[in-house]
Amino acid sequence: MLKGSDGRRRVISAADDLALHVGARVGMPVAQAEALFADLVIMDGDPTADSIVLEKLAIWALRRYSPMVAADPPAGLVLDIQGAAHLHGGEAGVVEDVVQRLAEMHITAFAALADTWGAAHALARFSGNQKRIIAPGQIADALVNLPVEALRLPADMLPDLRLLGLDTIGELAAKPRAPLTRSFGQKLFRRVDQAFGRLAEPIEPVEAPELISVQRVFAEPIGAPETIEKYTRRLTDQMCKRLEEAGLGVRRLDLHFTRVDNRIETIFVSTAKPVREPKRLAKLLCDKIETVDPGWGIDKMVMTAAFVEDLAMRQVVASYSEPARPDVEELWDVLANRYGTDSLYRAVPVATDIPERAVKRVPPTCDGTGSTRNAAFRRPQRMVRPPEPIMALAVLPDHPPRAFTWRGQRYAVARADGPERVRGEWWVSDNEKGKVRDYFVLEVENGERFWVFRGGDGQHAETGSLNWFMHGKFD
Repeated sequence: MLKGSDGRRRVISAADDLALHVGARVGMPVAQAEALFADLVIMDGDPTADSIVLEKLAIWALRRYSPMVAADPPAGLVLDIQGAAHLHGGEAGVVEDVVQRLAEMHITAFAALADTWGAAHALARFSGNQKRIIAPGQIADALVNLPVEALRLPADMLPDLRLLGLDTIGELAAKPRAPLTRSFGQKLFRRVDQAFGRLAEPIEPVEAPELISVQRVFAEPIGAPETIEKYTRRLTDQMCKRLEEAGLGVRRLDLHFTRVDNRIETIFVSTAKPVREPKRLAKLLCDKIETVDPGWGIDKMVMTAAFVEDLAMRQVVASYSEPARPDVEELWDVLANRYGTDSLYRAVPVATDIPERAVKRVPPTCDGTGSTRNAAFRRPQRMVRPPEPIMALAVLPDHPPRAFTWRGQRYAVARADGPERVRGEWWVSDNEKGKVRDYFVLEVENGERFWVFRGGDGQHAETGSLNWFMHGKFD
């Protein structure tokens, strides 16, 4: 466990799973912990080092998940993923990826997604769930039963609230405001309103000093779309000049709009390869300007190169024998920023005998062409995923079905070819050791051709279930 100070008291500031299991808790006085538990190892905490690490994690999240990330001391991050969640498979995908990647760094994380910073902060720390997503408009139901400690109130305020019998957020929110405001000040219900979304709480994004950044401050606020577009193009020109001086190309470009009410609107674009072409980057950014709400006006614009790579000039050599490779990367960037990076991919063949593993998705800019191992095998253009059970009439062990029923329709087989035996890949899964499939191409009376298989060799139960499955259809 680690110890720190809470005013004049020495308290436990962090504890591992074993200490928590035996009854220790964060905030417990050190003297009480030493009296309750024998052989307790307590070391001095280092808040300065913790703050440095938290800033590094914020920059990591800034580059990976969202252009709006702030540190939430002493041990939290807040991310505004509006407009960025689709790049990671939606809101659930972001939450899952954050927790998983932090676990790979040996950091146990609790993540919550809600409409407000205050609600997400409370649910991540006090809901008891490692991953929690609250649907829009459902904050009230999620918060009412949480303790008042979840509201980020000063520590000296909590004992008095408990003395008044106000144990949960719901009990506090239901009380008349005037008497409690006179006793505790404006901050008490400000935190309540921030958590419930009645009062805005702007996020001040972390800024990495090593990131290339340009900005424009306006003497008079701007708000017209054409004016925003004009200055977006000017900032893009300045950014590309800075990138050229550094010999870099940008992979993600963030643009922050600070409004007169101190709220920050953000758009960002990603590219498949390093880019520093002003027209190309400006077009990608201007396509997203319509998502910016200027409010009563914008008084500051800041453009940041969140992720950069080396970009050296290269000689383009014309060839009369071979046509030039079409430049479709600009189209890739437009589609990826509009629909998400997961929506754009290429399919390449994989060196495997298992049909459902024979193709994998790769980024559109990947140069690999995949394996040619299965190029000579007949495979249907349309695969059924996962294979669907069928009722088949066949003579074991090697004969094809004479007839089969699939999705409620009966088919009589006119011609058949097979079997093609496929063995399980024991090096992938122990469950596939000794398993086989026998595939047949079946042509029915109306000319349609299907690809079916029987699990097992038709004789030995340990090789498979001996049931029949539909796996594809030839066009």
